[in-house]
Amino acid sequence: MNWFKPVTVEEINNRPTNHIGTVLGIKFTDIGEDFITATMPVDERTHQPAGILHGGASVVLAETLGSIASYLLIDPDKFIAVGLEVNANHLRPVSSGLVTGICKPLHIGAKTHVWEIKIYTDKNKMSCISRLTVAILPKTS
Repeated sequence: MNWFKPVTVEEINNRPTNHIGTVLGIKFTDIGEDFITATMPVDERTHQPAGILHGGASVVLAETLGSIASYLLIDPDKFIAVGLEVNANHLRPVSSGLVTGICKPLHIGAKTHVWEIKIYTDKNKMSCISRLTVAILPKTS
């Protein structure tokens, strides 16, 4: 897979900070030929009232990973990438530590991208599996 423009993890992490990913502490950690990874802390920002990782926080991590991955595949002067559909299966509770999301492509088309995002605990146990469909739309002025 060819990213549209080579980018470093530092460049992604230094993008504007006025978004939910910053609030939840999401940090990108690696970019490979066919994957991108990020971590998110499991703490008071991402807990649900029972003291475990909120499913919605896992979905935010998944959608953040897939959206950035799609953005890295398009010409941002001509197109935008927006989430079209996301689903998630929450497989095990996580109460603390870091979770790591690994995002890989299932389909890269001209108008849609489909991503699989697996989220693991810091003990390398899968806690969530998600699929994100991203629409690629022409940029309007």
